[in-house]
Amino acid sequence: MFGAGGSIQIARVFGIRIGASPSWFVVLFVLIYLLSDYFRGRIDGTATEGYLVAVAAVMLFFASIILHELGHALAARREGITTTAIDLWFFGGIAKLSRDTQSPGAEFKIAGAGPLVTFVVCAVCVGLGALLAEGEALHVMLLDDDVTVTWAIALLGFLAGWNLALLVFNLIPAFPLDGGRLLRAAWWAVTGDRNRATRAAGRIGEGFAYLLIGLGIFVAANGSLLNGLWLAVVGFFLAQGARAAITSTAFTERIDGITVADIMDAEPVTMPADTSVLRAQDEFFLRYRWEWFPVVDGSGRFLGVVSERRIDGEIAAGRPALEVGQLVEAGEAERWRVPSDRPLESLLGDEHLRSNGALMAVDADGILRGVVTVEQVRRALSAALPQRVA
Repeated sequence: MFGAGGSIQIARVFGIRIGASPSWFVVLFVLIYLLSDYFRGRIDGTATEGYLVAVAAVMLFFASIILHELGHALAARREGITTTAIDLWFFGGIAKLSRDTQSPGAEFKIAGAGPLVTFVVCAVCVGLGALLAEGEALHVMLLDDDVTVTWAIALLGFLAGWNLALLVFNLIPAFPLDGGRLLRAAWWAVTGDRNRATRAAGRIGEGFAYLLIGLGIFVAANGSLLNGLWLAVVGFFLAQGARAAITSTAFTERIDGITVADIMDAEPVTMPADTSVLRAQDEFFLRYRWEWFPVVDGSGRFLGVVSERRIDGEIAAGRPALEVGQLVEAGEAERWRVPSDRPLESLLGDEHLRSNGALMAVDADGILRGVVTVEQVRRALSAALPQRVA
């Protein structure tokens, strides 16, 4: 789903940062407070027991949201797209991907992975509940709140019901919900035009958002102020996300067809892998005064980047004859590498470009063809913006 700004790190899973915004902590405590009485009556227990089950229920529900977003993240990883973070916030969670998808197939797989995980969570909860309730899980867990049950069945019923609601809501074909992204993928596959598909899904999402706002106002006017306000605010954020997606298509059409090769420096200064550390310092760092240089082998293949700090460290350690090719690591090189034919649009949210300040443009054989910097991307984007008439 959609998301918000800064967050506090609470965990790291599969190398992905899991964070929570301040608004999430507000929701966490409010939900625990509201659900304590519900679980106390559901299990016919004490106030303390109701509170403890409420805490477990809310924490496990947010854990299921993280699993949902991890589904998106791991599917994106299979498509070569990294996930910079997963953030929990007021209305759920968001997986922040380093770039957008490049094909309708990839979009469909990534968008569908989250709901698939949520479906599995629902199925597991219902299955476990059926075992504990001796086959009466759906009736006891989901339909009859007047029947007291064990804390385990109450907990499983809550998780099954809320995840089912999350699944149904997310599959509504309204961008930027997962259902809207699935619709965009299908429309993209049919028309072959991602921008056209985004506009169509975005307009449907905008229409749904306004209906949700209207429903919220109606519910609030009929006495349920809190529920009505929540629906209206959700609709407001949905409308913002849909409108932003529609607006972005006008800009992406202006840069359509521009690739990394069109804006890169095609004659970068490179350092041969057999260059000694001492020579690297004298002929490269002291001469050009740059912080790093790309290292290439005899065929021009990009091997990685060596920094001035690393060179100075090796000299201080008494290893001036060491070759720079021995200092680069293959894994580290990946965060610097970008295909030279990648569209400019895909660089707009590239986390590695932001953190490195530049990327090494390589061809299909891994040969370094140029260097693209943040400043070059900014200039290309500025040129694509419509000029204001004085």
